[in-house]
Amino acid sequence: MTHDCSFLEALDLADDQLSFAESRRESHATDWGTTQGSRGVLPDAVVYPERTEDVSAVLAAATEHGVPVTPYAAGTGLEGNAVPAHAGISLDLTRMDDVVDYRPEDFQIDVGPGIIGDSVDEYVAADGLFFPPMPSSGNISTIGGMIATDASGMQTVMYGEVSDWVLALEAVLADGTVIRTGSRAIKTSSGYNLTDLLVGSEGTLGVVTEATLELAGRPRQIRGGRAIFETLDDAAEAVFDAVRTEVGVAKIELVDELSAGMANDYLGSDLPDAPMVFLEFHANHGVEEEIELCRTIFEDHDVRQLEMSEDDDEMAELWEIRRELGPAVASYDPDLQILQPGDVTVPISNYPEIVRESKRLAEQYDLLVACFGHAGDGNLHYNVLADPDDPDQVERGERIYREIVELALEHGGTSTGEHGIGQGKRKYLEAEHGAGAVDAMRSVKHALDPTGTLNPGKIFPETADGERVRDPQR
Repeated sequence: MTHDCSFLEALDLADDQLSFAESRRESHATDWGTTQGSRGVLPDAVVYPERTEDVSAVLAAATEHGVPVTPYAAGTGLEGNAVPAHAGISLDLTRMDDVVDYRPEDFQIDVGPGIIGDSVDEYVAADGLFFPPMPSSGNISTIGGMIATDASGMQTVMYGEVSDWVLALEAVLADGTVIRTGSRAIKTSSGYNLTDLLVGSEGTLGVVTEATLELAGRPRQIRGGRAIFETLDDAAEAVFDAVRTEVGVAKIELVDELSAGMANDYLGSDLPDAPMVFLEFHANHGVEEEIELCRTIFEDHDVRQLEMSEDDDEMAELWEIRRELGPAVASYDPDLQILQPGDVTVPISNYPEIVRESKRLAEQYDLLVACFGHAGDGNLHYNVLADPDDPDQVERGERIYREIVELALEHGGTSTGEHGIGQGKRKYLEAEHGAGAVDAMRSVKHALDPTGTLNPGKIFPETADGERVRDPQR
């Protein structure tokens, strides 16, 4: 369904803030996890707001004319969160990329939603500060996108996820109303926590136009390295043992043998032909003691080698390999494609089992499944590779994907650790939360966006059939 968006021309927007060009529309119909036509459809127009007033005017007019609006930024999502499901307007927030205010004495910074994550760290680095929950894609993804999906990354095991570091938000509701949530105080018990409600809502409740982020001081001691294991099971069990022993590790990443080989092919690196764990320790004192404790634990799980370094270049190379694992898997074989981006998280005690099951299913269905992830918080990325032109391979691959999600839910885990629901995980929402909780979510959606203007076709199960979210009370 297309929509008449000519009313946008009457708004107070500069010529370069509005585009009906097919090339611009096509670039906003996909993200990293989608291909045009598979989940997203072509928007009817693309708008580039530069200030909160622009966002307010567009949303108010779109709601009045019954036109859906899909917030968009860097397009690095993997579940179709930011690609239109019902055409309409793609609201590209990348021009709202300013640092609005910076208060190093309070460990706080106010930024626009379009600022790239790493730009925040660069801005505050001179004061010895950083934004701890930065995801692995922080060099290409925006703060607004991270807030929309409640993203997390390699340091979650020590620092938590994005929602733990958002103090306040400015956001625009579907009717154009501008609200502010939270405060600059590090705690509050005043009223409903609308900040946490908006974080992770994927632009379905409001469009974030400014965020107040909490920062942290950089640790004085940083050591990074890798541990090589005999088997993947040994590596996963070692991670569980280290986390439950509360070893002071900031990053603890699992990389299976298959992913290591793919990284070598893609980057020309020389990772050993073995499963491994990448590590980084943060401390202001006593880091060597934490490393030795970890070494002792890993030795109980047949670690072959544990190499640690404090050389910045060596550590940068290690984490560059980890960041590039996704593209490495995708580029491994031109005849194979990643069917869907697997992103489950389970309680840490169940982590070894979810890793074992992923590999068992790969063997059972005779497909390549590359496994890696933020092991310290129970997160597993599993990428099933199949020939998209072979229906049997695709069907087997989808079984693997589904069975791993179902196992994660059985263990009290989640279908999506950090990528959000978007369009790809809607069918698991009720299985994870229960019908009553999902109806409560629908009621919240209807209260804040009764016309279904904001990012329709996302999160809720019924939108998989092309419907907009409905009020369960009607």
